[in-house]
Amino acid sequence: MAAMEAQAMTSPISPDLLRKYDVPGPRYTSYPTADRFVEAFGEGDYLQALAQRRDGPSALAMPLSLYVHIPFCEQLCYYCACNKIITKHHERAAPYLRYLSREVELHTAVLGTGQPVSQLHLGGGSPTFLTDDELRDLMAMLRRNFAIAPGAECSIEIDPRTVTAERLQALYDMGFNRISFGVQDFDPDVQKAVHRVQPFEQVQALMEDARRIGFDSVNVDLIYGLPRQTPESFARTLQQVAQIRPDRIALYGYAHLPERFKPQRRIVAVELPGAPAKVNMLSQALAAFLAAGYVYIGMDHFALPNDALAIAKRQGRLHRNFQGYSTQADCDLIALGISSIGKVGATYSQNAKTMEEYCDLLDQGKLPVVRGLALSRDDLARRAVIMALMCQGQVVFESIESAWLLDFKSYFKAEMEQMRELEKQGMVAIDDTGVTVTAQGWFFVRAVAMQFDKYLQADRNRARFSRII
Repeated sequence: MAAMEAQAMTSPISPDLLRKYDVPGPRYTSYPTADRFVEAFGEGDYLQALAQRRDGPSALAMPLSLYVHIPFCEQLCYYCACNKIITKHHERAAPYLRYLSREVELHTAVLGTGQPVSQLHLGGGSPTFLTDDELRDLMAMLRRNFAIAPGAECSIEIDPRTVTAERLQALYDMGFNRISFGVQDFDPDVQKAVHRVQPFEQVQALMEDARRIGFDSVNVDLIYGLPRQTPESFARTLQQVAQIRPDRIALYGYAHLPERFKPQRRIVAVELPGAPAKVNMLSQALAAFLAAGYVYIGMDHFALPNDALAIAKRQGRLHRNFQGYSTQADCDLIALGISSIGKVGATYSQNAKTMEEYCDLLDQGKLPVVRGLALSRDDLARRAVIMALMCQGQVVFESIESAWLLDFKSYFKAEMEQMRELEKQGMVAIDDTGVTVTAQGWFFVRAVAMQFDKYLQADRNRARFSRII
């Protein structure tokens, strides 16, 4: 893997290759993917999974990951596909926090208090919609019910327009050690087109404040393919990002799906860059970040060499969960709040997507799980293969065979035929021990992993997913 990483630092990715793999595909924050969840999986199934964790021999030895969804935003960003509630009425947060506390109580009624937590993430929406006092109360409630370990990874998503240096200091004092700034693009014309205006100087100042305060890691989110974006304008954004030098960069391709996401209907379609321009922007971003000394973590993530994510990749400890790439070992994820997706044992579960249904179920004393999935043995084996490819860039036949008592080449006969085709294209290398993603293939690792997705291969209905490029 180290050799592959070194090669990837210098390997050019041609626009032709980027075009070839500009197809829809899952991001594989889970396998099976969330679109496969069923309503037949409900609260009873989730309670059973929680009880099995409680009664398991290693329950306290396996720390939890917590995700809390804060859905509120003051202003609508037209590109957004997240589950959010647009409001300037900050008083709406208080009752929501009470419902979150009730949801936690229903969890601890089964698990007991004091379950160890090694990872906590607040997402949204805009978690900084909450006041500092509300955030303190939320953190205090979580600490009363869970044992958040010393040195736990505690992260929060931040809208730069909602914070000051003083607020950053308050977040740090609450225990947050990792923050993520939503930037998307620094070009003023693009910002106006997506209804999210935040000057470069504002983010630059906050970045300097975050470093002075002492956050372990600062992430910046970027999007290419937005309206009025051009390769020339995006090149300026890339230079500005390199100038402020965040520890991590998440680079996403904009997926224009107005039929699914109502806010995107406000985007003027003719202002969207065409496929050649998008490919150009991605190509120059890859080159710019690698030249600036970033390590390509995989898919759409970059990190400085001394960041924990880059270190985990080098050491083969990289994992993937519903928040993306992670340094945390594969662990159970308790998801709190509307629309949140969790993982407990061999199950996935998702909460109600509307505030009304979420609150109504909690008022009835029920956990607000409305759909999910109990994974089959085949699902688990394929998940192991897909996550090995997505995180380590290789799958070792023997490890899968011993874990799942199968003959890899026979069980995955059709998939190995596809791997041979990808090998001819320079995407993977195959030998007697396993499949390794090449330096070139690492930029298209989703396309490699897709070959082992039984559901995707069966129906070929990929329109529900964002494009790989």
